[in-house]
Amino acid sequence: MGDTDANTDADSKISDSQTDASQPRHFLEIDDLSHEELLTVLVRAAEFKRAQQEGTAHEALSGQTLGMIFQKPSTRTRVSFETGMTQLGGHAVFLGEDDIQLGRGEPLKDTSRTLSRYVDAVMARVFRHENIEVLAEHSSVPIINGLTDDAHPCQTLADLLTIREEMGGFENVSVAWVGDGNNVGQSFVIGAAMTDMDVTVATPPGYSMDDAVIDRARELGGDPTVTHDPVEAVTDADIIYTDVWISMGQEDERDVRMDAFEGFQVCSDLLAHAPDASVMHCLPAHRGEEITDEAIESDQSIVFDQAENRLHAQKALLHWLLE
Repeated sequence: MGDTDANTDADSKISDSQTDASQPRHFLEIDDLSHEELLTVLVRAAEFKRAQQEGTAHEALSGQTLGMIFQKPSTRTRVSFETGMTQLGGHAVFLGEDDIQLGRGEPLKDTSRTLSRYVDAVMARVFRHENIEVLAEHSSVPIINGLTDDAHPCQTLADLLTIREEMGGFENVSVAWVGDGNNVGQSFVIGAAMTDMDVTVATPPGYSMDDAVIDRARELGGDPTVTHDPVEAVTDADIIYTDVWISMGQEDERDVRMDAFEGFQVCSDLLAHAPDASVMHCLPAHRGEEITDEAIESDQSIVFDQAENRLHAQKALLHWLLE
């Protein structure tokens, strides 16, 4: 009897181990990666970028397919993921909401279970963060957050890769987020905390980042400064980062927001307080609103390096998840 119980316990442990090992790794938030994993992905992204510049192919994902669900329109997310899969030897399938049964009322969990039988990973660009969590809960393949209303971790990977290139690393780097405390900013602040950068967040009253996000950044070792003064934020900063004031779905708030964000534009007057800072924007930009033409076209701008790095960072992420 004792031997039988021992064998049963051993079999149970083996079964549990196999179940844990079979669970896919999802990428819903930037801190779904550990500090070490984040640095691994960034180093791999730099290697992929260097290899592409040298004309070296890395078809490590040959025969694998990425399903791409889009509830929101996209330029950089769609093209970088599709191109990245192609360059890695795989294939990407565009799945617009109205092109699949999701647009006709199929539950997300049914879509997730079905796609898991067809593809090797799913990238989804959706509105509600709860939707990406439902996809992950019911998927047997990795789910990648291509953007939700709460987070944009793929953008943060590209942002960190860009800063690493520009500054030679993250040590003693000071960054300022200026504008709306939106999804892009929230993911970036957490990513900055994970890489030990000094962060100041300047938003108008009523448009701050979620307190839970600031708390998470502090739990990860960061110490974000929160202010309503954009000049205070950018003074002596190495990096100044902004994004649109009016995101998709907020168009009816336009007049109110334009008044609230007066003084937060990244322009020559603001940049005079940080003449050596590099300027970042995740794009698309509403030129003349959150940033001027002069700023985005200036020698301080690294906006298009940042846009290019979406490709390399996402290739590294795909490779890390699927290799």
